[in-house]
Amino acid sequence: MKKINNIIIGLLLVAGITSCSDDYLDINTSPTNPSSENITPDLELAAALTLPNDNADINGRYSALSANANELGAVMMNNWAGDINNFAGGYSSEYRLDITTSFHATIWEHIYEGLATTQAIIDYDSENYDNHKAIARINKAFYFQYLVDLYGDIPYSEALQRQNNITPKYDNAKDIYRDLIVQLDMAIDEINSANNEDASVGSEDIVFQGDLSKWVQFANTLKLRILLRQSNLAQQDGETASYLTEQFASLDKNFLSEDAFVNPGYTNDAGKQNPFFEIFGEDSQGTPTQNKEFVGPSAYSAEFLKGNTTQDGVNTNVYDPRVIRLYEPLPADSPDNPGEVIGVVQGATDPVSPDYLSNLGEGIVNNSSQNLYLITEAESDFLQSEAAFRGYISGDAKTLFQNGIRASFNLLGAGDAENYISSSNSKNLIGWDGSANKIEAIMTQKWIALNGFNGIESWIEYTRTGFPNVPLPLIAQHPARPTRLLYPTSERSSNTANVPQQAQSDAFDTHIFWDVN
Repeated sequence: MKKINNIIIGLLLVAGITSCSDDYLDINTSPTNPSSENITPDLELAAALTLPNDNADINGRYSALSANANELGAVMMNNWAGDINNFAGGYSSEYRLDITTSFHATIWEHIYEGLATTQAIIDYDSENYDNHKAIARINKAFYFQYLVDLYGDIPYSEALQRQNNITPKYDNAKDIYRDLIVQLDMAIDEINSANNEDASVGSEDIVFQGDLSKWVQFANTLKLRILLRQSNLAQQDGETASYLTEQFASLDKNFLSEDAFVNPGYTNDAGKQNPFFEIFGEDSQGTPTQNKEFVGPSAYSAEFLKGNTTQDGVNTNVYDPRVIRLYEPLPADSPDNPGEVIGVVQGATDPVSPDYLSNLGEGIVNNSSQNLYLITEAESDFLQSEAAFRGYISGDAKTLFQNGIRASFNLLGAGDAENYISSSNSKNLIGWDGSANKIEAIMTQKWIALNGFNGIESWIEYTRTGFPNVPLPLIAQHPARPTRLLYPTSERSSNTANVPQQAQSDAFDTHIFWDVN
């Protein structure tokens, strides 16, 4: 309880000095509250790790990555669908691929808002908090990669300066990517060179509880992800190829071997629940939310996992036990399909929908105190598998691939993975030996493993690789998925002189620098 109280105090202190206006970069300092100079990094760290992904304002709770972006990616990649039997109009913009300046704009707005506290730690004028600053640098790099991956050129070098610069310039996306590696190397050096004069990290670290060796693993894994994102570009650009060769040669292969998650002490109290569960599960009184009753599997995802023929004719003939952890089977007394996971085709209408549909399962919607995942062990394994297959690092790509499946089973509580690995190994798309295209197999298994935990990563990886090639919604107004999001209306109005001009077509025609498909 002391840990939770300290975290709450830290959040309140941060809230007192970072009261945000409608402009996410315009942060006012109240003369009646403590100044930022009096708030040391140890008091801010818990808030810095929480706020970019779990914040609240007068309009209520929001979650930039674990709920909003996660949901967007799950819908874009044909994992989730809405219950059209009982709700009208759900996911209509996502199904139509109607990308506008208001489309999921809170991803941009809330990440930038939340990172202000992270930047305050980095900028703190003291040499005695290198460990805290290192964690803050890693946290900043983690979220800025997503901003680049979703938007391209963004404010970076002049961003997060609060009232000192509320109209920051835009930096080149590729240059930002290069600097993220520099910042991660700097963070690792700060941890490795810390001495007795540096403040130790304790319970304020709500990810690894002060275990700095795990932060080094996190940084190495994030570097691996950043570098691999440029692997297709390297096949066409000699300078990038040389850069990746140099970076991989010096990359520490000490990667995450466990799930990395945020949990400041979520409880079943109003305002203290895990935000994903609060949105897609139940309120503190146990009442199911509207999202819990609305969101469930797409027919494609459900049938693929059950080993049945999908709407585009894919059939692995292998039943995946993870399906009943990802999605809730219909009750035994259901008039139709009792005990089965039943989904709906994205964009279908009522007359062609099954009468009874499944919801999200206990593997991803479990309880109020569940974790907010940053990088899972499964994702770390699949990243290593791809890097080994491409020849960037040593290691057995097949073993790493199958370790990723095992980690996914463990995270979902889906039981022993060995029977599934054995029965799927010879099958195209899901097994190593049976898949002619190993990158497609890695991305397909990653698509399954990220479902419910980090759906936006699946969409970004699809943009990079083209896999898995899942069907578009029936009512899609474009022949392909968007390649990016548009700068939000709030940015256009508050940073007009700097924000690049965009048309709606740019969401489909303008690619992130690493996207050469």
